[in-house]
Amino acid sequence: MRRYDHDPRPVDDGPHRSRPTWQHGGVTAATHSPLFPQVPETADAVLDGLDPEQREVALALHGPVCVLAGAGTGKTRAITHRIAYGVRAGVLPPASVLAVTFTNRAAGEMRGRLRQLGAGGVQARTFHSAALRQLQFFWPKAIGGPLPRLVERKAQLVAEAAARCRVRLDRNELRDVTAEIEWAKVTQTVPADYPAAVARSRRDAPRDPAEIGQLYAMYEQLKGERSVIDFEDVLLLTVGILQDRPDIADQIRRQYQHFVVDEYQDVSPLQQRLLELWLGERDSLCVVGDASQTIYSFTGATPDHLLDFRTRHPHATVVKLVRDYRSTPQVVHLANGLLNQASGRAADHRLELISQRGTGPEPVYAEYGDEPAEAEGTARRVRDLIAAGVPAGEIAVLYRINAQSEVYEQALADAGVPYQLRGAERFFERQEVREAGAALRGAARFGANDSLLDGADDLPAQVRAVLSGQGWSSVPPAGSGAVRDRWESLAALARLADDFAAARPGATLSDLVAELDERAAAQHAPTVQGVTLASLHAAKGLEWDAVFLVGLTDGMLPITYAKTDEQIEEERRLLYVGVTRARVHLTLSWALSRSPGGRAHRVPSRFLKGLRPGSGSRAGGHGAPGGGVERGGAGPLAGTRRRGSRGLVRCRVCGTTLTEAGAMKLLRCEDCPSDMDEGLYERLHAWRAERARALGQPAYCVFTEKTLMAIAERVPASAGELAMIAGVGARKLDRFGADVLAICAGEEGVAGAEDD
Repeated sequence: MRRYDHDPRPVDDGPHRSRPTWQHGGVTAATHSPLFPQVPETADAVLDGLDPEQREVALALHGPVCVLAGAGTGKTRAITHRIAYGVRAGVLPPASVLAVTFTNRAAGEMRGRLRQLGAGGVQARTFHSAALRQLQFFWPKAIGGPLPRLVERKAQLVAEAAARCRVRLDRNELRDVTAEIEWAKVTQTVPADYPAAVARSRRDAPRDPAEIGQLYAMYEQLKGERSVIDFEDVLLLTVGILQDRPDIADQIRRQYQHFVVDEYQDVSPLQQRLLELWLGERDSLCVVGDASQTIYSFTGATPDHLLDFRTRHPHATVVKLVRDYRSTPQVVHLANGLLNQASGRAADHRLELISQRGTGPEPVYAEYGDEPAEAEGTARRVRDLIAAGVPAGEIAVLYRINAQSEVYEQALADAGVPYQLRGAERFFERQEVREAGAALRGAARFGANDSLLDGADDLPAQVRAVLSGQGWSSVPPAGSGAVRDRWESLAALARLADDFAAARPGATLSDLVAELDERAAAQHAPTVQGVTLASLHAAKGLEWDAVFLVGLTDGMLPITYAKTDEQIEEERRLLYVGVTRARVHLTLSWALSRSPGGRAHRVPSRFLKGLRPGSGSRAGGHGAPGGGVERGGAGPLAGTRRRGSRGLVRCRVCGTTLTEAGAMKLLRCEDCPSDMDEGLYERLHAWRAERARALGQPAYCVFTEKTLMAIAERVPASAGELAMIAGVGARKLDRFGADVLAICAGEEGVAGAEDD
């Protein structure tokens, strides 16, 4: 995933040919257009409506300026008014200003605001867009000939590199390796240094670092052979030209004399180097950022440049924007409390926000028995808000990973609430889900003739067997990325099968396939102005009247693969970003178990300790005022005993979380010591063989080996205890329960009864 985006298309500069094309800023709409508000008549009028700190930013036109801007404090307003005031006052010639940010959307918004303020000649671009225009203009002079073609599909070239290296990559591994190459390039890491860089940064690489380094080197070789460049090369080559050709660097510096950088906490080392070369020895630079919103370090972004700005520029003007115009005092109080518990460099520079809005409702903390109940409860609250007059488009449900979306898509669809996904495909549109659905349909069609289903004696086991045929393993892959995303999507299908089997004992694979098709059809209904479903990362830069932060349990936020202190603190900042998306209504929720009837072993996110009522306190923290934790229901299956799944189950020997179906039956890792009653196991084994012969069926159709082992280890004394063993459903309990309990009790002569 890249934090930035880019637009390689040239901008039509119209009739303006007096300057080179790399200098122009794009659209030059007439400022008197009725589409735009009235342009301020004078420079001083540009300052009207700014608060004291924003006004201080606008008036700081000379020397290095650092604006530390908290969430919702009007940073874009402050810096666009600064540029416009400088232009209108004659201090900043519009063609001499370059404002850079990270997305085309943000750059476009900045250009629009500048036009409205009468400063339409200023360039506002992404780093990549600005560098590409310069590279296109100066390449013939610096290198000769036309600029190499920009590769459109980087992943395809990485796949060719893998083939040359005789390395097999599936689609998701290909995406992850491609992302690793991007990270290496923006951190200015060459292929030979990649393994050491990974170890130094404690980065969780998707494959062996030495192997990725080899693929990276081959990828670079292929680009050279094909005479193509990628988007990271745009920055690298621009940096190289500016370093090697002082005459070209001087020409650019004569043109651009004043720089503004938005979202400065997200710059990579390569972007920082380019900025330094643009500046030269000058210090006419204004940066804007918030270290507490650094959530993209996995792409190479680092807040160090923002945090070290005053060290590099001791005489810099520093302005803090802390007046929050977005959120109510109640939301702001929670956000401040969250950061007060943080640690590390970013936490040392946190901003204490001050709400400028009227009072609002307290944040709601909601605890549910299981995930479906949490989704249903969230959908009910969403529906209530819409009924109370909050537009659906002003409501968002935010979660940590995209795989969490499915249960909320379903719950909102069931509640008749329109929704739209941001930053991800709908669950049933994801390629891995479509492929798994096709495989499940095929298995259902062939039934017992499908070799994948051999030994799978219940619906959850059958689904896991089919998913295994798709390359899925019950053990999650290390780290994050596309491979992890794919695993989470297929794991969600496995969990859905567990829940479906619990709700409909005796359901077949064909029944499940029909259910999946129904869900997919219901969720493909077109929606307009719907509730937004998005990951926390995708929500950055957005805001809504009402926000639901869901799934807030340890293991999800912070995510399980966040191991180091730095990674844990970034997870806290991710929650902070989520909290500060809310204007008025904020609900934070979690579920104690994954599934209805599952063991309530989960705990609320550690980040909420000392903030949610009744959770105690931490040093440096302060509790949220008023309110309380609401207890949600356990869903329609509350009180029923599930079979085939117990949510996240831990090994009773070593405590490891179990995900393999066989291990979950045994309640232990398969390589952990067994306390099985060997004599009982032998008697059960002999009984099973006799029953299978009498029924004319394979032995596993009575009970699988794992189920026999689980019975021999747990020695159930009642029907209730026997029913709690995975693989013993209601039907088998009725048919074989009396025999099994008699054998467990040591009674003889029980193995010959025939079925009616």
